[in-house]
Amino acid sequence: MAVQLLLLEDVADLGKIGDQVHVAPGYARNYLLPRKLATPVTKGALKAIEKRKLQLQKEHEERVAVAQAMAEKMSKISLTIKVAAGENDKLYGSVGTQQIVEAAAAQGLELDKNSIVLADAIRELGSVDVPVKLHAEVTGTLKVMVVRDDEAK
Repeated sequence: MAVQLLLLEDVADLGKIGDQVHVAPGYARNYLLPRKLATPVTKGALKAIEKRKLQLQKEHEERVAVAQAMAEKMSKISLTIKVAAGENDKLYGSVGTQQIVEAAAAQGLELDKNSIVLADAIRELGSVDVPVKLHAEVTGTLKVMVVRDDEAK
């Protein structure tokens, strides 16, 4: 015998906020209800969840707009990272996410190290377009120029 509940939060492998779900009584009693992840389905609960969904939608749209503005700003910036390099433009070491974050900070662009999507560290001189995940729906591109540091020798 299943219990019908209204989800107050997104629950992995069950549903999103506002979904009406049928779950086992023990799961409802021991997990969902004590953690305030769900509530019994009532008219008042349905109205409250609709209000909350509208509020969450507005917040989501604001976060996406901020991320898009950041992506626009990033597209106009070119970072230059100086590194020691040997013959054939091979680097002594590599350029990773930390160096990119530090170069971006020097340009006034605050990035999180985990938002930079670098498949593999940069190991050659030249220009590389680095994708930066700013939001689940927004990815910006940062142009990184890796140049030889003549003072490193």
